[in-house]
Amino acid sequence: MELRLYNNLHRRLEAFEPADPARVTMYLCGPTVYNYVHIGNARGPVVFDVLARLLRRRHPKLVYARNITDVDDKINAAAQEQGVPITTITDKFTAIYREDMDRLGVIRQDVEPHATEHMPQMIAMIEKLIASGHAYAADGHVLFSIASYPDYGKLSRRPMDEMVAGARVEVAPYKRDAGDFVLWKPSPPELPGWDSPWGVGRPGWHIECSAMAEAHLGETIDIHAGGNDLLFPHHENEVAQSTCAHGGKVFARFWVHNGMLDMGGTKMSKSLGNVSVLHELLAEYPPEALRYALLTAHYRQPLDWSDGLVEQSIRTLDRLYGTLRDLADVPAAAGAIPESVEAALCDDLNTPMVLAELARLAGETRKAESPEEKRRLKSELLSAAASLGLLQQDPAAWFARGGDADEDGRIQALIDERVAAKKNRDFARADAIRDELAAQGIVLEDTAQGVRWVRRRT
Repeated sequence: MELRLYNNLHRRLEAFEPADPARVTMYLCGPTVYNYVHIGNARGPVVFDVLARLLRRRHPKLVYARNITDVDDKINAAAQEQGVPITTITDKFTAIYREDMDRLGVIRQDVEPHATEHMPQMIAMIEKLIASGHAYAADGHVLFSIASYPDYGKLSRRPMDEMVAGARVEVAPYKRDAGDFVLWKPSPPELPGWDSPWGVGRPGWHIECSAMAEAHLGETIDIHAGGNDLLFPHHENEVAQSTCAHGGKVFARFWVHNGMLDMGGTKMSKSLGNVSVLHELLAEYPPEALRYALLTAHYRQPLDWSDGLVEQSIRTLDRLYGTLRDLADVPAAAGAIPESVEAALCDDLNTPMVLAELARLAGETRKAESPEEKRRLKSELLSAAASLGLLQQDPAAWFARGGDADEDGRIQALIDERVAAKKNRDFARADAIRDELAAQGIVLEDTAQGVRWVRRRT
């Protein structure tokens, strides 16, 4: 089955085949660890986790890298404000980010390069660019000369005047061209700095990813992923400096970008103040519901984020886990991904179609009559869900919503008392127990299989 991905380099769907099937490479731009990330920052890791799972089924030797940007002016500002070293900031928020991604079911990438650990590689790449005439040193800075690279702007397809305006470039007398971007800049004593041929300083943002990708994946990588807000200037500048540093070699064969999250039709952005912090959402909602919600729209399209979307995702997962709970006595496990699901994912990661397949399979599973049909359909449902990283927990754990064992036992004791009261036709007591549990956010459902309960968010 052919895998097709939308390649932003050529603005079209293209069949994906790795340059070397024995070593497939993918790079995703990771977080700048100076604060908590918002839910929009989680869309890329979740979407490209699905892609990584798909690639590994086809090419087991995938090498997937997602970096940590742990040197940046925003980090410096946070450290100065708190009067602490930058590592106090970066260590804290790197650990939180990893934990948050784990809770979202994002499988750890193969490589997690940190910018601060790659200064020699960045300096070496900058030296290559200077030696080949693509960069120049001026007033303690080193800048990339966009005039030296005729294909500058090819990835983002922007005219030069628009690119210069869009980059919000600093007007500086040491620049040869207003669009030239910083590869290295001097650090005053109060800021972190590293020794270099151009004095004590720190790297520009763009050179970090180029150097880390080269160090771990090679001069040409198969897939470079990220949010479409990074298309310009970050990815455009990565292409320019990497191509020139590598003697004209293609930097990334496929550029795959996810769309942004909106809130009420407006792009979610820290600068606009309309963000939902991921760490807080994970404390408020089941993490799997957030993952489900992030996959409800095609990854290249905007996704309108709201509490209603998450609540709907919870209700949908209630139905899916309810199906598995009702069939708890049917022996079945995830196996081969159903062909319809694999075909949808191979069609540019069509996750909405896969979610529709989950609903269809759950419906058929509930209606199945023979033991053989129940086993087959339950296995297909589990396998289809696994392709998206869903339905990975026991139904009882899902419906408990993180409650502890003692609390669950207390709830079950009340439910058992209610069942006994109904049996003894003490309906007043049965209703009182239902009301007592409802006041605690516990919703009961009487079914042919017994009483089901779920802890609702209050």
